[in-house]
Amino acid sequence: MKKVLLVVSLLVFALGFSQNEQLANNYFDRGEFEKALVNYEDLLKNQIGNSNYFQRVIECYQQLQQFDKADKALHDRLDKFRQNNLLVEIGYNYQLQKNTEKAKKYYDQAVDKIKKNATEVYGIAYIFERKSIFDYAMLSYKTALEKDPKLSFNFQMGVLYGEMGQTDLMIETLLDEAFVNQQNLPIVQNQLNRFMTEQVDVAFNDALKKALLLRAQKTQDLFWNDMLSWFFIQLKEYGKAFIQQKAIYKRNPDSFAIIVNLGQLAIAENDQDSATEILSFVLQNTNDIDLIVKAHSYLIEMKINHALEKDYPLITAELDSLIKQYGVSPYTLPLVELQAHYTSFQLNDPEKAKSILKNAMELPLNRYQNADLKMELADILLYEEKFNQALIFYSQINEDMGAENIGQEASLKTAKTSYFKGDFDWASHQLKVLKSAPSQLIANDALDLFLLISDNTVSDSTQVALKKFARADFLLFQNKKQEALTQFLAILKENKGDDIEAVTHLRIGKIYEKLGDLPQALEQYTIIINLFKESIYIDEALYYAAEIYNTNLQDVEKAKPLYEDILFHHEDSIYYVDARNKYRKLRGDTNL
Repeated sequence: MKKVLLVVSLLVFALGFSQNEQLANNYFDRGEFEKALVNYEDLLKNQIGNSNYFQRVIECYQQLQQFDKADKALHDRLDKFRQNNLLVEIGYNYQLQKNTEKAKKYYDQAVDKIKKNATEVYGIAYIFERKSIFDYAMLSYKTALEKDPKLSFNFQMGVLYGEMGQTDLMIETLLDEAFVNQQNLPIVQNQLNRFMTEQVDVAFNDALKKALLLRAQKTQDLFWNDMLSWFFIQLKEYGKAFIQQKAIYKRNPDSFAIIVNLGQLAIAENDQDSATEILSFVLQNTNDIDLIVKAHSYLIEMKINHALEKDYPLITAELDSLIKQYGVSPYTLPLVELQAHYTSFQLNDPEKAKSILKNAMELPLNRYQNADLKMELADILLYEEKFNQALIFYSQINEDMGAENIGQEASLKTAKTSYFKGDFDWASHQLKVLKSAPSQLIANDALDLFLLISDNTVSDSTQVALKKFARADFLLFQNKKQEALTQFLAILKENKGDDIEAVTHLRIGKIYEKLGDLPQALEQYTIIINLFKESIYIDEALYYAAEIYNTNLQDVEKAKPLYEDILFHHEDSIYYVDARNKYRKLRGDTNL
């Protein structure tokens, strides 16, 4: 019994301690520093060695301009624990009082500690960086290297050069780090990508490209070709990335999988010319059946996505020929799934499509292949409006593969099926969870659908317009574009002035784009831009219109102001980065 009471007492104490910390943090975040200080001091009494609590106490003193108390507490702690990074904190306390002379005195003392013991740099440089005292942080690393040349701080110094605006030195230092310590390549690329996509200075991209080209020419090491390929992929210049991958292939013929993935990226960004060139190169240069099947699948899928009904006989013949040539096996499943989808959604023969999939399911498959086939089968059942049967398969996939991306995709399709059925409450319940999905694409789709349902439920509790809209969306899912267009146009007529009007114009615009009627598509986007400026769909309308002018009509002068509108008024848009890059190219800011 005594042991039980002890355990209970400890749990109660821990719970109370956790609540006190949360309370202190809440006060601090709200700017109520006097209340936060009382709580942090109380916490620190019980955990005297806790540096986080101590740091918050000091920050509260400084926010309350009680600099003398902060100075005394810092000196007392320095005497007690002999932590030399506290010298930086003491100096910073003087810096806040604009006493630069005394601040410099303590900063110099901190650097002197590194001269005696190079390992002191880890704690001292970290505090300098956290306080944005970049010149002393850099001095700390250089001092440590003088003391012990075996140490390496290329990444830290590269980041600092970037913060200090010395981007040329940043590039050189980070590229050195990437080459010498290739296990750190991902974090180097992340840092470089941040400057490529977030920084105002567009000359950075040109400087990085020149540095990479110079190293590739100078050393002939394939590492730099790969880095150049990565660089061009970030800019969505897939043709240029392919040139680098071809150079790698000539010296390393095992690099085909990367080239196939590059082709897939080009397709996703609607760069058909680059995708065709890349995947054709694969077909001409490999005997690997898996890669051949993938390349053929991507090429035919691209044809299907841009085909008119008159093109269907040729596509059917090409698919039949490839299936006959390579057979039905676990290796050719991408072609089999594509054939089944095409047969149902383009040729409107779901029975034949289901037969194709059921035959494939009898093959010896792994769990991923089985899930892929089940997903396609569920899609076809949904196409037939067999909602409950489709839901069974989506649920099975989610149960078997919940942690995998395909499991999350099945969850999203479950929610969409509920939406198509008009069961908006259940769909919203599922979408709430999926808004935080690990896959950004799934999370974005879930959020879009959740907002559509919630916005049009608040304004119309009967959900009459939403039900008609969901039906039109289902017709789109079935690839029945003309029927969907008729339904959406009817919604505009019958629900004039309702909240659903803006998104209806957006859907109609996308249908006209798919039908190749660009003037009508632009008309729909222009209506949103002019009449629905406060709508959550305004950024999409601006981006889609800009893309038509830029990519399809090559009308730069009309595209630029649309991209510009996104940059100045819609900074939180998912299209912001892409719009900025394209706007800069159109304006002539870069010669990339």
